[in-house]
Amino acid sequence: MGSHVLGIERLPELADAARERITALGFGDRVEIRVGDGSVGAPGEAPWPRIIVAAAAPAAPDALVAQLADSGRLVIPVGGRWEQDLILVERHGADVITSNHGPCVFVPLRGAAGWA
Repeated sequence: MGSHVLGIERLPELADAARERITALGFGDRVEIRVGDGSVGAPGEAPWPRIIVAAAAPAAPDALVAQLADSGRLVIPVGGRWEQDLILVERHGADVITSNHGPCVFVPLRGAAGWA
């Protein structure tokens, strides 16, 4: 089986638009878009080798870090609403290593582990 990409979008209308775009680009068989709370990920399908969050969170959500596979990587903008740092979280067995890759600005992550 090839790679499977899962995208989680909070707003149904944005999920619909993403599905249409992905299908039009020819990736509909490999990319699934769901409506849900991306701040908590998809624990039932974990572990994930890679997680990319394209919205800023006040901190890297514990739920996402817990879903990383061994040698997995999470990239997430972390900080305040108007300025964040791009953070890389890597899991190596029981060890979790975090590194900062510089300032950035993203829209706020909404959900249980994001901004209200």
